[in-house]
Amino acid sequence: MLVIRKSQDRGYADHGWLRSYHSFSFAGYYDPEHMGFGNLRVINEDWIAPGTGFGAHGHRDMEIITYVLAGELAHEDSMGHVRTVSPGEVQRMSAGSGVVHSEFNHAAGQQTHLLQIWIMPHTRGMAPSYEQKRFEAQRKQGRLCLLASPDGAQDSVQIHADASLYAGLLDGHAEVTLALNPTRKAYVFLARGSLQVNGQPLSAGDAALLSAESHLTLNQAQAAEVLVFDLAP
Repeated sequence: MLVIRKSQDRGYADHGWLRSYHSFSFAGYYDPEHMGFGNLRVINEDWIAPGTGFGAHGHRDMEIITYVLAGELAHEDSMGHVRTVSPGEVQRMSAGSGVVHSEFNHAAGQQTHLLQIWIMPHTRGMAPSYEQKRFEAQRKQGRLCLLASPDGAQDSVQIHADASLYAGLLDGHAEVTLALNPTRKAYVFLARGSLQVNGQPLSAGDAALLSAESHLTLNQAQAAEVLVFDLAP
């Protein structure tokens, strides 16, 4: 089964300094039919205005992945990490037993556009940890590149969750097929451009939710940047 969720059907919040679309219930947006999918709990698409950001705040028992599409994100946390996340990089923070961090856009005159992703961990109360890696565009061009996995395979970041995350840059005649376990779930989020998922068209901000499917085919792409999640049921 494949269900399309259109971009405009997501929750939306405009705080002035922050504009955010919520794929699943989050903060002031509540939709009992969209509380998550499998063990994927949050995909927020955020635009952070210059000179603004999220002050120090806490998390626990969540695998948090940050994927920057444009601009830069300055990160500082209670584990002692002071880093900048740029396009092409993936940041993984395992909140575990508890972590405090802040995120800011310090660039003058430039918005930061990013995806904030939360996945439920397989174990609660772990020690918090952090990882950040760069994935050059050629690793994603015309294919799906593994960004995050339970075992850190293919030099991906390692998450403490029964899930894997891929990203691809597809255009023109490129076609990508991924075998799926029909007992699991898969989620496709299109960050930019357009493409087809198993014959169904997606535009930027759209998602495809797949259950009991044996394969995923992505084609008919135009300047597409796509994320694909393999998820626990």
